[in-house]
Amino acid sequence: MPRAVAGPEIERLIQLIARLPGLGPRSARRVALHLIKKREALMAPLASAMSEALGKIVECRRCGNVDVCDPCTICTDASRDGRVLVVVSDVGDLWALERAGVLNARYHVLGGVLSPLDGVGPEDLNLGKLVARVHDEGIGEVILALGATVDGQTTAHYITDLLRDSGARITRLAQGVPVGGELDYLDEGTLSAAIRARTQM
Repeated sequence: MPRAVAGPEIERLIQLIARLPGLGPRSARRVALHLIKKREALMAPLASAMSEALGKIVECRRCGNVDVCDPCTICTDASRDGRVLVVVSDVGDLWALERAGVLNARYHVLGGVLSPLDGVGPEDLNLGKLVARVHDEGIGEVILALGATVDGQTTAHYITDLLRDSGARITRLAQGVPVGGELDYLDEGTLSAAIRARTQM
């Protein structure tokens, strides 16, 4: 068992950083050391920003996005096309599509995808609100912007069946999204091509 090289506060910082996606114990130690070396310029402002965000960030009750207001900035943006609804599995995918800048629509965050192996069923996703929004808000097109994984495609087909009688056109991302690909890891050009070439479900 490796011995601690610093006090418990620093070790706790390293352990917390190591929980972030993409960071293992070694990377976490490097990040922690960098933060410690730049305490005034980086660590103090970061701690302040995190504390402020913790107290203000809320989940939008309408779409599931995270913001500092509810409903969120996207839901209250009158310039967006209210007849187009983009369905994503999580907030990271919403942000990825917004970075691509190819849509001026509203979103609906499912909170995951159907995954029987992981015990995620329809009742675990934000599907009831999706169906209600499509019917109540006069949605003309639902774009299923879900990853090209088996679970993502299973979820897309399930939603298509749910909305079959809604009168809305159901489309999904097409070319550019590789099989097994997650939206949050794709570049803006790939996302842009996939949106433009979306296909009918």
